[in-house]
Amino acid sequence: MRLIHLDAVGGLAGDMFAAAVLDALPELRAPVLAGLRHALPENVAVALEEGMSGAVRALRFAVSLPPHDHDHDAAAHHHHHHDETSYKGLLARINGCGLPGAAAGHAGAILTLLAEVEARIHQVPLEAVHFHEIADWDSLADVIAAGCILAALGDVAWTVSPLPRGGGLVRTQHGLLPVPAPATAALLEGFAWRDDGVAGERVTPTGAAILHHIAPVVPPAGAHRLAASGTGAGTRTLPGMPNILRALVFEEEAVPGHERVAVLCFDIDDMTGEEIGWAAERLRALPGVLDVALTPGLGKKGRPLTSFRLLAREEALEAAQRECLRQTSTLGLRWRIEERTVLRREQREFSGLRVKRARRPEGGASAKVESDDLHAEADLAGRRQRQRVAESEAEE
Repeated sequence: MRLIHLDAVGGLAGDMFAAAVLDALPELRAPVLAGLRHALPENVAVALEEGMSGAVRALRFAVSLPPHDHDHDAAAHHHHHHDETSYKGLLARINGCGLPGAAAGHAGAILTLLAEVEARIHQVPLEAVHFHEIADWDSLADVIAAGCILAALGDVAWTVSPLPRGGGLVRTQHGLLPVPAPATAALLEGFAWRDDGVAGERVTPTGAAILHHIAPVVPPAGAHRLAASGTGAGTRTLPGMPNILRALVFEEEAVPGHERVAVLCFDIDDMTGEEIGWAAERLRALPGVLDVALTPGLGKKGRPLTSFRLLAREEALEAAQRECLRQTSTLGLRWRIEERTVLRREQREFSGLRVKRARRPEGGASAKVESDDLHAEADLAGRRQRQRVAESEAEE
């Protein structure tokens, strides 16, 4: 499991979130920028710019209109604000612009959080919500970029530092409002805050909606390895400190686990091959049985035999013993409790195949495709090719 910690040094806004994560994980830049090209008009440019915030190097997520077409831009901006600022209109844009399904789902969920809190604060129906700040192309780009990032990341756990509270008033389309803005405060109820003595808006409503959507957790116990870090800069200059959001990407340490298992052994010399196969299949299907291994050998008087070895969870020992006596002709069996060391494993889908993946202590990964998923391939070469592709993806 990958863990990303958001360290809100200067604050948290949508552009800071996008910049920090894309700085930490540059492999996400291509799919995110491609998603933005689908969603935004052709004359809206998105760039990732290296720069400084205070004394710290950081990445900026910048959205801009071409400077040479001010009249057209002003008209487009006016049309956008009057005809496309409704919640329904913006959601339709997100769902209809060709984004991958998961990206559109995340972006739509973030927009919906903002719409619901606006409806509650201003006491209007959800269908009547019109955005102002969010309807600017840069704010809408933040929402879409966050959706694309979350879709590309997949299964990730998030944590966040206490948030800077800020203070004073912020100018909005509704006039001057207190900081944190009412929408921000409503979205981040239950989150930890801190007062670092620096006023102004430190967490924006868009940043708050993203944070609410990713649902940070209490830092999980166990060892985690810092795999990457990134820094996203905000637009403000703060006195005496950088206006940055840091993203720290951790991967769970592959510390081998220890557990107790039961080992059951017995020999068979009076069953046919078909009967042995059926028995082994039924024993493998028994709840709590981890593995069944068969070994051919020679018994007394040179008779061929088959040795069964079952590995089962300790609590399944009695049930496994009964089933061994039911499914085979053995008159008795041997068993013992052993301890074993195992790497933590997970099963995920890569290239349409189920892959069992384990993280090695030195930091690498090993992967194995479920063989049943390869049966549809017509020949050995095809099976091996699909297996190589899926396992290579899983080991990256």
